[in-house]
Amino acid sequence: MTEEKTTIRPTLLTGRPAAECGAGFRLDDSLRGLSARGCGRQDKQLNTYDYLADIPGNNGLTDLVEVQFKNTRKGYYRNDNGLELVKGDMVAVEASPGHDIGTVTLTGQLVLLQMKKANLKPGTEIKRIYRKARPSDLEKYEEAKSREQDTMIRSRQIAKSLDLKMKIGDVEYQGDGNKAIFYYIADARVDFRKLIKVLAEAFHVRIEMRQIGARQEAGRIGGIGPCGRELCCATWMKNFNSVSTGAARFQDISPNPQKLAGQCAKLKCCLNYEADTYVEASRRLPSRELTLETADATYYYFKADILSGMVTYSTDKRLAANVVTIHTDRAFEVIQMNRRGEKPLALDETAPKAHVRPIDLAEQDDLTRFDKAKRRRGGKRRGGRQDKGKEGRARSGGGGPRKEA
Repeated sequence: MTEEKTTIRPTLLTGRPAAECGAGFRLDDSLRGLSARGCGRQDKQLNTYDYLADIPGNNGLTDLVEVQFKNTRKGYYRNDNGLELVKGDMVAVEASPGHDIGTVTLTGQLVLLQMKKANLKPGTEIKRIYRKARPSDLEKYEEAKSREQDTMIRSRQIAKSLDLKMKIGDVEYQGDGNKAIFYYIADARVDFRKLIKVLAEAFHVRIEMRQIGARQEAGRIGGIGPCGRELCCATWMKNFNSVSTGAARFQDISPNPQKLAGQCAKLKCCLNYEADTYVEASRRLPSRELTLETADATYYYFKADILSGMVTYSTDKRLAANVVTIHTDRAFEVIQMNRRGEKPLALDETAPKAHVRPIDLAEQDDLTRFDKAKRRRGGKRRGGRQDKGKEGRARSGGGGPRKEA
């Protein structure tokens, strides 16, 4: 008898094999239950995992669809024609004028949450989706995209010749090639009416100027942060809050501009992530101005680990000398004792008593420890050796026969 080997094909909650749900998707036991249809193309920025993709009837809850264009530009459109759209489909959407080509990134109930996150105003006009992109639409789309790099370089030269204080960071052509969006950065107000006329004559398209900030430009370009992950502005962050140096000061971060600045040359957005937690935890620490009095020394505030609640005190105001690390509870206990006129024998009573070696280098050794010892002159050394030789011979009774007078 021959044994037949059966191959177990992993299936998802939808009952479909994993190989059919997404190209290149492999499912093991640890990932069982995740739908591959919720995953999008990883070359798209601001990618959102649709964890409701395998729920029956999810797409029928709303006719709104999220469509993404170049880099981080997204829009929300209405599927009036009732097209069966899934994540990754290329669609032709309404634009002014003409139509644009984009990629479907989200459908169903999560679109409403994304619109709420984007802070869309109630009276915002929602345009509609025309159709799925045809081969002719994709040909025009690729042709328009191929002109973006050359257009950006030439537009920068034109802006420089007009002596405009602005930087054109990116150019995006509409899907039908009838319109171009120029993204620029400027510190002050720029009168680019003449620039628009020159650009329209040079490229023969409708021109739209759109001002963005340094953080938005970094999100459009993308990159890897010092944490080893993709930039937050390119993956999930849409709204940018102001970041101040106070956030770094609350977290006891070294005020080094090179380390605090991100890819956009502005303060890192992640400085705000834990700032509130550090502010709340710092309120439970003793004041830096208070000194702790013990029977043998006076301790000054040196540093603190805010989250763990450990405070380090030193016997010197300017440097770490005889440092002692205690918990905030012990620090407040010593402060109350000092207010009553009492002084504990030691700041940390739980630590074993040992010889305290000063940390100050000037107190460890003699100040003359680096001076070279002066050598004795050779004559004294030789004389000394001769004297020692005579004494040795006298003790041993050596020498020649004794002569009598």
